[in-house]
Formats: sequence, C-alpha cells, structure tokens
Amino acid sequence: MANGLQFGWELSGSGWATCLINDGHAERKDIVSYCTDALADLLHGVAGLYGPAPVQRFSFDLEPAEVRWVLRGRGADVDVTIYRFPDMSASFDAPDQDGTRVWSSTQPRGLLGHVVVEAALSVLKVHGEDGYRAKWVLHPFPVAALQDLRRLHLQHDGCDLRHGVAMP
Repeated sequence: MANGLQFGWELSGSGWATCLINDGHAERKDIVSYCTDALADLLHGVAGLYGPAPVQRFSFDLEPAEVRWVLRGRGADVDVTIYRFPDMSASFDAPDQDGTRVWSSTQPRGLLGHVVVEAALSVLKVHGEDGYRAKWVLHPFPVAALQDLRRLHLQHDGCDLRHGVAMP
C-alpha cells in the first residue's frame, strides 16, 4: 500500500491521547480526552465502512471542544472530513455543517483501514492492555474492535502485511 496517509494514536498522559492524521497535503492533530471511548469509536467507525452503511460518524472530546469525524464511503474510496465544534455538550445533535471543517481528504478504504489498524496495534504493543487501562482510566483497550477491523481489512482489502504484533 502507498504511504500517502499517516495516522497516529499515542497516549500522551493520564486520560489523554494525541491523534494525528496527515495525507501529505494537510495535517490535523488533536489532544483527545478519555471522556469518551475514543479509540474504540474510531475502530468501530472505520470497521463500519466495510458494511452496508455508507456514512460513519464518531466524535472525540477535546474538553470542551468536539471534533467529529465523518467517513463517507464512495466505492473503494472514503471521504474523510473532520469538523470542529467549540463545545461538545452543545453540539451533540448539531448537523455537521454547523461545525468548522478543519481537515478533509479522500483515501482508499484499504489504506485508511491499514493505517488505523497499525496505529492501534502500536498502542497495544507499547502499553499492553493493563498499561492502556492505567493511562486511559475509564475504558479498557478495545481488543474486540481492533480484532474486528483487522479481520475486515485483511478479508476485504487484500492486504498481505502482517500488521505488527499478534492479537490477544
């Protein structure tokens, strides 16, 4: 697969993670709070692209702001758009267009699935399940969500890369 898309998820403190996405043209970096099960939401959202629903949405709490990711499947590609809202508690039911578009890109679904799986596996390798829970506090590492996305990605995208570490 091409290296045109980079994605990272790193635990950056107790209850915080740094989320970075870069398509070679633009980069978006957010410091995400543990108030939501953010990594699990991301994994479920990307996995949803392999099903019948063409649009997946999930949000990250930035305390107090929200970034909402909207993934729109278009055949083998995905339009990824990130909207920012000033207050997550006030934007829950707000339409996407009420937010400010802060990043967008169109990528092959297989590449998006690949970089997200790799980032989650990296977190698991660095911290383990116990270390993740100690840092993320409110939520355990989303093992089932990662296994599901990895399985769907390998099954549907023809990716022959090993994807890091063995799954638990």
